[in-house]
Amino acid sequence: MSQYVIVYLGGDQPSSPEEGKQHMAKYMDWLSSLGDSAVSPANPLKDTNTVNPDGSVTPGSTTTMSGYTIIEADSMEAALSLARTCPFLDIGGSLEVSELMEMPG
Repeated sequence: MSQYVIVYLGGDQPSSPEEGKQHMAKYMDWLSSLGDSAVSPANPLKDTNTVNPDGSVTPGSTTTMSGYTIIEADSMEAALSLARTCPFLDIGGSLEVSELMEMPG
């Protein structure tokens, strides 16, 4: 089985704390539904800084990436099938799914 990273991009902020709790409950249910295929289930990002080519650092990100999940699946098609059921899509976010390459050494 190969490992795939699902990257979370964009998404709308909840309009209320209650809406945020409801979405988080759906998301946690989805993560639970992944079972053993979830290798690294929830990895939100915060306090991002960008290191520029000249070595300078600027606060913030150059992308809308907010986190990632690593899963195991038999194929890209299987990984995409799991990603299509993620409730992050319900809040206007998009997902990028990439196969992780094993590096030698």
